[in-house]
Amino acid sequence: MTALIIFSISYLGIALGGVPGLALDRVGVALLGAIAMVAFHVVSPSEAVACIDFPTLCLLYALMIISAQLRLGGFYTYTAAKTADLLSRPGVFLAVLMVVSAVLSALLANDIICFAMTPMLVFALKKSGFHPVPFLVGLAVSSNIGSAATLIGNPQNMLIGQVGQLDFMDFLIWATPPSVAALSASYLIILCGYGRRMKSCEENKGDFLHPDWPEFDLWQTVKGLSAIVCLVGLFMTSIPREVSALVIAAVLLCSRKLETREILGLVDWHLITLFCSLFVIIHGISKEGMIDSVVRHLAYAGFDLPNLLVLTGVSTILSNIFSNVPAVMLLLKFLDPLRPEQWYTLALSSTFAGNLFLLGSIANLIVVEKAGEQGVTLGFKEHALIGVPVTLVSIVILLGWTLISGGS
Repeated sequence: MTALIIFSISYLGIALGGVPGLALDRVGVALLGAIAMVAFHVVSPSEAVACIDFPTLCLLYALMIISAQLRLGGFYTYTAAKTADLLSRPGVFLAVLMVVSAVLSALLANDIICFAMTPMLVFALKKSGFHPVPFLVGLAVSSNIGSAATLIGNPQNMLIGQVGQLDFMDFLIWATPPSVAALSASYLIILCGYGRRMKSCEENKGDFLHPDWPEFDLWQTVKGLSAIVCLVGLFMTSIPREVSALVIAAVLLCSRKLETREILGLVDWHLITLFCSLFVIIHGISKEGMIDSVVRHLAYAGFDLPNLLVLTGVSTILSNIFSNVPAVMLLLKFLDPLRPEQWYTLALSSTFAGNLFLLGSIANLIVVEKAGEQGVTLGFKEHALIGVPVTLVSIVILLGWTLISGGS
């Protein structure tokens, strides 16, 4: 019963984004939940350490270092500047923005890309007199969809890939067609949904802060891009992904120009702390067998998780109650290691579901937070007006793909 109480309070706090009256965010709530699991002897200290999936954390950590290399090398600055040249044609600009963010998210994780690109995007749009919200929604939506295409595109995919021991190329081949189709449909939905609001207007200009943009450095950028190419190549081998990523990150740290403190300062320690805390909380509730009991009752009622339609529905709902990373942690233990299509479906459905509401994805919250720092408000309702149809269409595409590819 103690585990259930701690789990319920923790996940309610995560869903609400904090605790009323306290300056706690989701990470703080999750950390307190993990500490409570240990303090009330639900999980022993040794169990708390053992239940954390360190290979997944190492992979995420290494990707953050590679992204930091690109950010300090001015790659994101260069990309934003070149993309902004297309602002005279808003529709084309939106298309390029979504493709660029989707591709980068597939290679470097969507949270990282949203964190780096949002301030630059708001700056360019407000300077040019464009209403930023349509393009911010495009950034959030495309980064989520693009990240679904690879096992390193987002934290939940990393976890699924590590636990399920999935092949990087097999997943890429399976996940790319529905991701591309969902991205294309999302572009059309945003284009139809906003229409004239994407046009430049003097009234849209206002006060804004200039982001701290590192100057473009060709050599440092080439190093970062080369690291990505080498990393993807190593993922095609039998070398563990986390080892490959850490080795590449270690090479980048051996720099004559970029200080280690600078690079590590861009690592998202809050996200890593969130992951560690969630592992402990999920382990605590799993020991009590309560999650297993709920799944058994669902199966008796005709909702069997191995069924891809049921798995997609449950994943979508849980991802928007708790966010997609905690939802995936809850569902992983019920997947069949011999049926990779279950793991693929969970990866794409939880990621696509992140577009439904703001809470569904940490990447969404990062866009909202970073845009707010620039004086731009992206509200729940405004996001949902696009997010709901985008998600519904994306899920339909995914279900259609599972049928075409032989899933059941």
